[in-house]
Amino acid sequence: MKIAAQDSAEFDHVAKLIEDIPVAMLTTIEDDHTLISRPMAVLEMDAHGALWFFTDVHSPKVEHLRVVNLSFTDTDHGTYVSLSGRGEIETDRAHIQRLWSAPAKPWFPDGPDSPDLALLKFVPSAAAYWEAPHNKMVRAFGAIASVIAGKPVGMGEQGVHTGLSSPASSSGDER
Repeated sequence: MKIAAQDSAEFDHVAKLIEDIPVAMLTTIEDDHTLISRPMAVLEMDAHGALWFFTDVHSPKVEHLRVVNLSFTDTDHGTYVSLSGRGEIETDRAHIQRLWSAPAKPWFPDGPDSPDLALLKFVPSAAAYWEAPHNKMVRAFGAIASVIAGKPVGMGEQGVHTGLSSPASSSGDER
């Protein structure tokens, strides 16, 4: 994933948490109010914290982007991130060309000129995260110590960043 220099400390923190996690689970709310998740390969995090993905413009998820969640998991390093926000569809061919890479070809055989290829822009509004300390063995020992002690024992840092959407990353009249 390409990550631009972020314009806020909160987005910089999120970028550091997810930079080595290439796939996120994108969850949408369907018409019948069920939650549907699917894996999506992250292409880029722009300077305003928006995350970009390739998508088929005719995919059913395109109709359900008003409220979206992205979740990132790196079990080896004990990093978990959940982003709430919304999605937008972009069809800018120059942006598509700039983000194009060969691994997308199985889904879009005509390459960046595939007629159904679009970009899904995820605009985050909040981020929840948990970072466990150290390696798996230390985390396992911490969990055992917590059970023995009967109370939480330093299992990591967790937090929430809210109000992440900035005017530059929202849709609407921009001049």
